[in-house]
Amino acid sequence: MKKSELISVLAKHADVSKTEADRVLAALEQAVKVELLEGGEVTLPGIGTLGTAQRAERQGRNPKTGETIAIPATRAPKFKPAKGLKDLLKG
Repeated sequence: MKKSELISVLAKHADVSKTEADRVLAALEQAVKVELLEGGEVTLPGIGTLGTAQRAERQGRNPKTGETIAIPATRAPKFKPAKGLKDLLKG
């Protein structure tokens, strides 16, 4: 589903205009980004939890030269689906 399709579905289900649905989606996106940058989590009831995971520095190998390189530590986004969503997809 593309952004425009999501906006259309949101507008239809919430009985609002597409412009209003777009503004709400943009506000949600901004709120999630701010919370994750601050190290927090965002729980979307019935969908799951968005958070971040800290990845430690590790050794890797350059596939072209075979040289060992250091891969720096980083934060990565993570998603933990809600039980209801997992159960729904299991069938």
